[in-house]
Amino acid sequence: MSYNYKYGSDKSHFLYKIIRPLAKLVITAKYKVTFIGAENVPTDRGVVLASNHIMALDPVIIGVGCKATLHFIAKKELFEKKTVGWFLSNLNAFPVDRSKFDFTSMDYAVRIVEDGEGLVIFPEGTRSPDFEPHEAKGGVCYIAKKCKCDVVPVSIYTSDKAKPGTRLTVRYGKPIKYEDLNFHEDVEKMKDLRYGSKLIMDRIKVLWRLGHGD
Repeated sequence: MSYNYKYGSDKSHFLYKIIRPLAKLVITAKYKVTFIGAENVPTDRGVVLASNHIMALDPVIIGVGCKATLHFIAKKELFEKKTVGWFLSNLNAFPVDRSKFDFTSMDYAVRIVEDGEGLVIFPEGTRSPDFEPHEAKGGVCYIAKKCKCDVVPVSIYTSDKAKPGTRLTVRYGKPIKYEDLNFHEDVEKMKDLRYGSKLIMDRIKVLWRLGHGD
């Protein structure tokens, strides 16, 4: 039986605050992680964090590296098992149908940011097969445009295919201001979103190319 996720008003769940410090211990024990630029993630307003995507633990890694309360978009298939779906929802994750532009999920994401909390999204829509950042889809800019919010680019870099014990560097970049995303009411919507998505992904790639910084 699948978990029936309810897109309600109660967006922050109790397990998140309990598990977050435990998750940090697990992540730092499993990987050699360096977090850089966490101060760039605002805690006093809603914001979107846009990151490249290399493995299933990316949301946890991004979440434990900064102080903001974050929410995560996860593929709906993860909610097909009731227990797993319940656990994910209590970690502030919610499902998205990747087979289409899921307006229900996207509009829920908008409400999260408008309520002053952070949202993690992976613009590529799926994990990278070669651990390098690729092109973005339009979901991240749909949310940013609706919320009129800034976007923090995030990169997760691995030089060893993210195997246990490997070194990871997580960089939180300077926020991309809403005005710099160049949204205009008189521009065709999809063209508008493509420009902003490319800008965000380009900033992620700049951070990623810094590697471990050695």
